[in-house]
Amino acid sequence: MDLVTPVTPSLEVAGLAFAYPDGHQALFGVDFTVGRGERVALLGPNGAGKTTLVLHLNGILTGGAGTVTVAGLPVGKQHMAEIRRRVGIVFQDPDDQLFMPTVREDVAFGPAAAGLKGPELEERVDRALAQVGMGEFKERPPHHLSFGQRRRVAVATVLAMEPEILVLDEPSSNLDPASRRELADILRSLDVTVLMVTHDLPYALELCPRSLVLSEGVIAADGRTAELLSDEELMRAHRLELPFGFDPRSVTMGA
Repeated sequence: MDLVTPVTPSLEVAGLAFAYPDGHQALFGVDFTVGRGERVALLGPNGAGKTTLVLHLNGILTGGAGTVTVAGLPVGKQHMAEIRRRVGIVFQDPDDQLFMPTVREDVAFGPAAAGLKGPELEERVDRALAQVGMGEFKERPPHHLSFGQRRRVAVATVLAMEPEILVLDEPSSNLDPASRRELADILRSLDVTVLMVTHDLPYALELCPRSLVLSEGVIAADGRTAELLSDEELMRAHRLELPFGFDPRSVTMGA
């Protein structure tokens, strides 16, 4: 009989608790696991601790209780460079990530800093831009691009590092409907684990088969997105609002 080697999860969070220096406790013991290749939405009202949680995933915040493990590596000083390569965070405002004269230089920045150069670096840049459909904009200044295009380039800057996990903070915010759909198609096509922090519940339903509800610093629910969004009592208890007239049961989930 063949022994199946268990696949190490992309992300394991156990007992994560954190208080800021001013005494504000943001997380009270968060536990969840995300398997390799899963797309999971992180939902919750403002002030629930979502940003605090995300900043623990690549060690921007440390010093609380509990553990965060990325692809089997504990997040901590010893593995910090490798953790930051493996956890790619795409911030809500692409201008926080794009600061070089051209798209190519922005996408090359991370891999070049990690020691990649020459044809290998160019190949990495071209592959990342192709994944987000922005290859033809390689020599453009980022500030000449539309907001939706800049967000796709910001995703490419992270993909160029070949991450284990792509963390997206409000990926659909400020996008027009066409840009929103294009980004959804890109995210579905990627072979990475995706954790998507969003208030856009229809987008979560469209892209993420599973959702976590973070509320008052703990995971209040973890399950199939369609089921959670259909649970009116849960939604009301955690200040989650669907758009007027939107029925999650009427949506056919994509793969």
